[in-house]
Amino acid sequence: MRNSVLEGDDRGRLAGGYSVLARCWRQPTADLLAAVSDGTFERIEPEVAETSVEDLRVEYARLFVGPAEPVCPPYESLYRDGDDAVLGPSTRAVVTWYRSYGLGLEPEWPDLPDHIATELEFAAYLLEREDPETCERFLDEHPRLWIEEFLDDVERETREPYYRALATMTAAAIDG
Repeated sequence: MRNSVLEGDDRGRLAGGYSVLARCWRQPTADLLAAVSDGTFERIEPEVAETSVEDLRVEYARLFVGPAEPVCPPYESLYRDGDDAVLGPSTRAVVTWYRSYGLGLEPEWPDLPDHIATELEFAAYLLEREDPETCERFLDEHPRLWIEEFLDDVERETREPYYRALATMTAAAIDG
């Protein structure tokens, strides 16, 4: 288990890091870009801060939504269960994790339960409330089984340094 020795501040920082990463994988907002530009997020390349929110939204749509098929679908089920398996076995398994902690998706979240942002938010939740081994088990059973391929796709396909940097930071955080 990678993070099983985490305590106190380190555990809180990692949970906070997962929360920030989850926010970054959602639809870009002006607030998010302002936080990137003012240095709130460390280790961001200078050209990332020069990107406009409109450019990020266009790239977000191209990569993760698409007019037809997204270039890099941000869903566990499509990487683990096959191309047409949205809401497949891995989605049901992640929902079982959420429900076992009395959690569900927020009504304003318009996406699927196995979206990368939702899984990272849940990892943060587990680190804040449970022992680190529980979070490690979740990461091993879900994000770590698909995220490397997803992040490789993002790094290869993106036209924006923001998403390349985000993929790199996410890989480092998940690897522990």
